Amino acid sequence: MYRIIITLLSVSVLAKTTAQTDTTASLTFSGYGELYYLYDSDEPADHERPSFIYNHKRHHEVNINLALVKAAFASQKTRANMALMFGNYAHYNLANEPTWAQFVYEANAGVKLSKKHNLWLDAGIMPSHIGFESAIGADCWTLTRSLVAENSPYYETGAKFSFSNKKENLMVAALLLNGWQRIQRPENYDALGLGLQINFKPTEQLTLNYSNFIGSDKPNGEAIRRVYHNFYAIWDNQKLVGVTAGFDIGQEEGIGEWFSPVLIVRLKLAEKLRFSNRYELFKDPAEIVTSVKGTSGLDVLGVSFNLDYAISENATLRLEARQLQSKNAIFANSAKGNFSAVTALCMRF
Repeated sequence: MYRIIITLLSVSVLAKTTAQTDTTASLTFSGYGELYYLYDSDEPADHERPSFIYNHKRHHEVNINLALVKAAFASQKTRANMALMFGNYAHYNLANEPTWAQFVYEANAGVKLSKKHNLWLDAGIMPSHIGFESAIGADCWTLTRSLVAENSPYYETGAKFSFSNKKENLMVAALLLNGWQRIQRPENYDALGLGLQINFKPTEQLTLNYSNFIGSDKPNGEAIRRVYHNFYAIWDNQKLVGVTAGFDIGQEEGIGEWFSPVLIVRLKLAEKLRFSNRYELFKDPAEIVTSVKGTSGLDVLGVSFNLDYAISENATLRLEARQLQSKNAIFANSAKGNFSAVTALCMRF
């Protein structure tokens, strides 16, 4: 907890000292909350959903998936972010982190390296550079996260060099990381990871992205190279229809590979009403990033239907029906299929 307090104090001191010399400096505060209820057709006795799902984890409970408060500082030459959180996302995604880290959504600071160019160095705990989904549900087209998002990094810790062009339609970043979704590396884990991201917007409606990770998630003496590639394209005209298509593939040296394609279509039905339809496949036969007891790996097809109603500018009521179909009997009661229905209230502050 003392590390959190030190970071908060550092953001406050940075904001105060910079504001004295930079009139563009600003310190803003924001918050997010997501309350949900989910029904799982397996009706697990312990109320806990499958091991490869980390958000909206609890069956037949009114629960909080994520609640956070954030302070963000920005000036011409420096920037910093600090966000604290709790909820299902924090409890399950950060279960292997030290206790102090399980409450930290974001804690980073950056400095601009060039007067003429938009070149920055940021360091600390940051949202992952991989994927088009985040832990903040209101930023995602579907209520629940796709299986590939659940089993790839949501967050990362390290240093990031990033460059954006003058048109702000191209961003390139290179990263040095503590590992595959790590805040603090465990004992005997000394390998660092490398990351790259290229994000390009050729038009206002189209976004193209490539991200990768090269490193290891094994202790010293068992270091095995992991290579992961993430591709996605988003086309969204904001008026009627949007399409997101993604494909991820990873390989663990000498063990095997896993991959996942995802397709999401979103329609604007009315001024405050949107409909989304997601199709996905997730295959991890060697159980490299997933682990399902008593089976020969994960091989799951998924389809979901979402309906979002904007109650106000800052609040959205969401509904989702989702069917997962497995090649192996991985669900409760030796079932190959799983149905879930969930509703959530997402609020920004």
